[in-house]
Amino acid sequence: MKHFPFLFCLLLGLILFSNCRPSQKLTKTTNIKVDSSIFELKPDDFSSLIEMQTTLGLMKIELFFHTPYHRENFIKLAKQEFYNGLLFHRVIKGFMMQAGDPLSRSAQANSRLGGGGTGYELEQEINNKYFHVKGALCAARLSDDVNPDKKSSGSQFYIVSGTEVNANVLDQNERKYNMVYSNEQRQLYQKMGGAPQLDMQYTVFGRVYEGLEIIDLISNQATNNADRPNTDIKILNIKVIKS
Repeated sequence: MKHFPFLFCLLLGLILFSNCRPSQKLTKTTNIKVDSSIFELKPDDFSSLIEMQTTLGLMKIELFFHTPYHRENFIKLAKQEFYNGLLFHRVIKGFMMQAGDPLSRSAQANSRLGGGGTGYELEQEINNKYFHVKGALCAARLSDDVNPDKKSSGSQFYIVSGTEVNANVLDQNERKYNMVYSNEQRQLYQKMGGAPQLDMQYTVFGRVYEGLEIIDLISNQATNNADRPNTDIKILNIKVIKS
């Protein structure tokens, strides 16, 4: 994209993830309150671990072993303090919250965000092991019409807040993508909610395993017509606990 004029690049940047608003046919519009203590959310022994401190609280996040490019890239940026001071610049209640645009660090109150990045993309690591259950950490990307290979943004990510999930949606996904949800995955979707309409379309490379209540706090913030929170929600720092 570096050969395109600046304005065109900015336009493409602004459509990051824009084709994936929640479908009213698939979800309701209220958050699911989750008592994470009733689930086995202990990280896998092979996963990397980080802590993300935000202005609304701390989230502990597992970075999956089977998405090595995304995991290592995220750890690299965290160690470089790339994310420190960046905003959750796009929040849609009952769906997701997006961050990772470096232009958000010093953005004016009414400026539109979503066009910044690292200057590189990552090859997608979409697989049938990880899904968009509430708390999933996923890579944002440009839409299919300009990004048919589903390459991920080098820095922008979203965390699923999600809504109630109908089993029929999971059945449809299995037929459409020739894959099978395990009983455990179906139970997690039923109990925790999520955004299964995004499954097999975006790389899921981690999950929040402690601090699910912070997701609800962020998701419930008032936003403007561009889905930017009226009060800035910042990532204060990201600490790598285990790489």
